[in-house]
Amino acid sequence: MTTNFHLATGRRKTSTARVFLSEGTGNIIVNEKPVIEYFKKETLIKQIYEPLDTINMADKFDIKINVNGGGVTGQIGAIKLGISRAILKYDASHKPSLKKEGLLTRDSRMVERKKYGQPKARKRFQFSKR
Repeated sequence: MTTNFHLATGRRKTSTARVFLSEGTGNIIVNEKPVIEYFKKETLIKQIYEPLDTINMADKFDIKINVNGGGVTGQIGAIKLGISRAILKYDASHKPSLKKEGLLTRDSRMVERKKYGQPKARKRFQFSKR
């Protein structure tokens, strides 16, 4: 990987992705593995390519991603946001098309915390009147 890269961070739920974007041939490596080997499902891989497909540059960049925390869905969301932000650092003229697709908005939804006196966040213990 070349030293000339654009670094961006994406977050979703409890996942964090650091994205290193450099000019290349379209290779995407996630946690030292090819993207197909790391995520395995074609639908998940399509979501990762969404920011690149929006600007029609899927085969122009090499992307190295370090992602940790959370599950598969959270990691995919973090990677999408990280790639979108890295593209903006590469060329800010892509901002309108990425923003229109909603790829620059951080999804702030988190798991609601468990409250004391309840088995889960909203579930209550069974109430007995008598």
